[in-house]
Amino acid sequence: MPKSVPPADLARFQLSESRVSQLTLLFGVLAAIPVAFLHSPRFGAGIFIGSILAWLNFRWLKQGLDALTSAIAARQKASVPIKTYFKAMFRYGLIALAAYVIFKYLNVPALSMILGLCALGAATIAVSVYEILRPQD
Repeated sequence: MPKSVPPADLARFQLSESRVSQLTLLFGVLAAIPVAFLHSPRFGAGIFIGSILAWLNFRWLKQGLDALTSAIAARQKASVPIKTYFKAMFRYGLIALAAYVIFKYLNVPALSMILGLCALGAATIAVSVYEILRPQD
């Protein structure tokens, strides 16, 4: 029988998730603006679009995991909406399709979108380092 997470820890985890989500978009914007001025507007747009796709990926993953864990916590047959399963199974495919359409029709460089996708990793590292270095309450 798994132990439940204390409410204080749950709130801290949710705050960390929120920080990762916000920092993903912030890092995307902070990278896209100077790149748009110094390199090219299309490359900057690609970084921004990539960070939005990374943010969507994170949100869909979080929603799917939240739905599954709440169903498990309720100790009942998982009554997870079909939309959640669809997002969990096809989120990478949807992101790849969106990236292809953006690349093909908006002529945004694929490399810039890939670099924008790295915003999620940078945000996760930043929040992890913050959590390690900050004093515990």
